[in-house]
Amino acid sequence: LVNHPRVLLLDEPLGALDLKLRQQIQIELKAIQQRVGITFIYVTHDQEEALTMSDRLAVFNHGKIEQVGTPAEVYERPASSFVASFVGVSNFVESDQAFKITGESQSFTLRPEKIRMTTPDSSTPADCYGLNGTIRDVIYLGMYTRYLVDTEAGVDLTVVVQNLESTSSDVFAARKRPVKVLWQKAHNRVVEE
Repeated sequence: LVNHPRVLLLDEPLGALDLKLRQQIQIELKAIQQRVGITFIYVTHDQEEALTMSDRLAVFNHGKIEQVGTPAEVYERPASSFVASFVGVSNFVESDQAFKITGESQSFTLRPEKIRMTTPDSSTPADCYGLNGTIRDVIYLGMYTRYLVDTEAGVDLTVVVQNLESTSSDVFAARKRPVKVLWQKAHNRVVEE
């Protein structure tokens, strides 16, 4: 930075740090970058770090650019199943399974936080897809819980729910519970396989 370069390459600069220190340094690095006005090319394999640190994000697959965009664009509208799975957690529904849900043979991805769980007898709103299923497993992660749901359509879905009102004992009691998973049709992202 002393030489005021136009571009600064940072290749995995925080890889050796523990999580809390890495998060603190990310904030510091962003502040420095904005203050000095230098373009940073930031290389990382940590998807959360990539979303946090970037104004524009490029996802590479075998040395080729798969998608470029803002972090929100890449996360919310992945161009391929690779991008969807690389940037965060995503449910990938192949074309034959998709047909059972949507009536169309187009593969799609669906982010786990876009799905909500309700009772199996709940109605499905017109702007939503709904599948009955059973909670196979529960992964308690403190702030949120990841549920693995086996659906009657043969599609296994990961659902993420923030632990706003549930306790850890509530969460673990959900295993093997019948549920209906619902999500807005607009949250399906059609992608190439």
